[in-house]
Amino acid sequence: MTILDEISAKTKARIEQRKSQVPLSVLRAQAQALPNNTGFPFERALKKPGMSLICEVKRASPSKGLITPDFPYLQIAQEYEAAGADAISCLTEPFYFHGHDAYLQEIAAARSIPVLRKDFTIDAYMIYEAKLLGAAAILLICAILSDSKLNEYLTIAEDLGLSALVEAHTEDEIARAINCGARIIGVNNRDLKTFRVDLATSIRLRKLVPPTLTYVSESGIQTAADLTKLYQNGTDAVLIGETLMRAPNKKQLLHELRAKTSKGNSNDEKESQN
Repeated sequence: MTILDEISAKTKARIEQRKSQVPLSVLRAQAQALPNNTGFPFERALKKPGMSLICEVKRASPSKGLITPDFPYLQIAQEYEAAGADAISCLTEPFYFHGHDAYLQEIAAARSIPVLRKDFTIDAYMIYEAKLLGAAAILLICAILSDSKLNEYLTIAEDLGLSALVEAHTEDEIARAINCGARIIGVNNRDLKTFRVDLATSIRLRKLVPPTLTYVSESGIQTAADLTKLYQNGTDAVLIGETLMRAPNKKQLLHELRAKTSKGNSNDEKESQN
């Protein structure tokens, strides 16, 4: 059993327990009662000129363990927004990433930029949860979802006014994401089965995604040079987690990274790469 299998099984057990407390029918009705005419702010944020930065609030990971013992998540989110982050990714998976739904709910309520619920979505229940928590987007991982589930979950998200970041790691998963109608495709440079990281993965797979879709590179991004490579390769956005979480001055690091992506300038260079 891979680490991804373990996390998925643990997530399934977590959601089954929640269903016993609040049935799906009740949660769905609550989520559907909320306004859904949000205009998909997460998707809009990633389509801005230049490379968009999705900054992650993460306390731990299976590969690196505890990243930071002190975890002032609201302060971290505030620093991200103040430094020009376009969106925030918040971990809610509790066992392997030490996440919590409350982190997402409080950050979404306090900040004006859109928040992605970073979790292992294996049940429609979790999409309705994300809506109620204030998320603007959810994560759908091709490696743990069939095509029928990807289609189903994309439809539910759309109906709720949520964007979906559909994550792939291989050529086949890219094709599946496109065929299922994903508008935002993220390539994880980390193999979720082995947790090995190779930035070249998202550079190599970029050519498989049409320029009409939004392309995101995830994991393993450490330096301004990394961002420059991805930007010149036509990447629309990057998701940065551990590098920012370990930075003693997150605002300064974000300003340095931002300077390498021509945010707010012409998008001609990216378009020429597509």
